[in-house]
Amino acid sequence: MSEFKERHENEIFTKVLKAGRRTYFFDVRETKAGDYYLTITESKKNFGENGEATFEKHKIYLYKEDFKSFQELFEESTDFIIQQKGEDVISERHDKDFKSKSFTIESDDEV
Repeated sequence: MSEFKERHENEIFTKVLKAGRRTYFFDVRETKAGDYYLTITESKKNFGENGEATFEKHKIYLYKEDFKSFQELFEESTDFIIQQKGEDVISERHDKDFKSKSFTIESDDEV
């Protein structure tokens, strides 16, 4: 079994959103009981003083019983931000012409 398969054997479905130095992974995984849950991972690429790349990762685990409440609060929070500050990004470091990309990983050959 490949290293990719071993690390991802309980992943059912994966979507990836690349957004500048950050990449977001939306992974549907299977519990030991056979139910599904979602992990959202933010991976941020950093470079050390020696120029070597490292990745800082943060994960959120979401279970079905929390989906509805999470979605409602997520939408309420993002709507508030857009209503208060608009859709334009306010940042000296962010390129306004930046376009994010999303895709699905179909096999370990694509990683």
